[in-house]
Amino acid sequence: MDNNFVFGYNIPTKILFGCGELKRLSTETLPGKKALIVISSGTSMRKYGYLDKVIGLLKENNVDAVVYDKILPNPIKDHVMEGAAICREENCDMIIGLGGGSSIDTAKSIAIMACNDGDYWEYVEGGIGKGLPYSKALPIIAIPTTAGTGTEADPWTVITNLETNEKIGIGSTLTFPCLSIIDPELMVSVPPHLTAYQGFDAFFHAAEGYIANCATPISDIFALEAIRLLYKYLPVAVKDGNNLKARAKVAWASTLAGMVESTSSCTSEHSLEHALSAYYPALPHGAGLIAISEAYFSTFIYDRTKRYMRMADVMTGRKNLNPEHFIDALVRMQKECNVRDLKLSDWGIVKEDFPKMIDNARTAMGALFSLDPHELSDTEILDIYIKSYR
Repeated sequence: MDNNFVFGYNIPTKILFGCGELKRLSTETLPGKKALIVISSGTSMRKYGYLDKVIGLLKENNVDAVVYDKILPNPIKDHVMEGAAICREENCDMIIGLGGGSSIDTAKSIAIMACNDGDYWEYVEGGIGKGLPYSKALPIIAIPTTAGTGTEADPWTVITNLETNEKIGIGSTLTFPCLSIIDPELMVSVPPHLTAYQGFDAFFHAAEGYIANCATPISDIFALEAIRLLYKYLPVAVKDGNNLKARAKVAWASTLAGMVESTSSCTSEHSLEHALSAYYPALPHGAGLIAISEAYFSTFIYDRTKRYMRMADVMTGRKNLNPEHFIDALVRMQKECNVRDLKLSDWGIVKEDFPKMIDNARTAMGALFSLDPHELSDTEILDIYIKSYR
């Protein structure tokens, strides 16, 4: 990995970043004339005026809009299929994901199913999915109102099949957003605990991508800067959500972490968490990652000694000669963000679930295990779950 200079780079997304940049939606050349706007089933998009603002800016740009507002925190296949049917009925020619990663991911999946027949899971690789190819998708615009998934800068969309308890990500060049507008002013309304969960999701995208055996020189650049920014500014954003400087730094780190996912990959930490939230969808993805992170990263500490020390360097701002200093800094960051004491049991998870979750992780998102620094055994996975359990 450290000497791997054979790599590719292709992120075909136009990114508009900065406070107030949402207004550019009224003047940009857009890929269609009627948009399906995909938002969550919650109230925030309407409560804070974000939806009305987007609709108004689209009207200024002579674009009509239809709203689909059922998306759950862990998005599901049923809503992908329903959203795609509405998209076809309304003759929408582009999709806008407005909100958190769940809304944008669902927008990507709807973009696929609006142009392809059958059931979404026929196009999913892993689990009972058939992995069928798809050659068309509607153009996608991403407008994140949270900072965490980085889905505005990568092709991936993660959806849960409630019938099979499979939570699986897919993506291709067709599911890169053609345009992403990242406006930190849309993120000040996110409450502290969700700011932390989302920010740590971005952190782990970067850290996993840095220790993955497919890391590249360019993903390393993105990953280390994302790690540095999140360590410094996520605690500030958690403590003061109105601090626009901190919000902007965290938002940019999240986008960088999405670029890491486009040029490297997540590792099996995401497989292990997807198994948790596939069975317990009320568990926020970021919270699940936080809960297992210390045990997970400790498992590989002597496989990637230099990389762990380098991550500690950028987090602490000083030279570190012990890879365990990364774990120390990670724990310190969790404490500063008030998420150190998360309990998986608070979401109903019991230790007896772990064997079936190991099987789920390997069948639903098994490909990520091949990207780990060393091949995890079932015993090691069980140990990670047990050490993480409270």
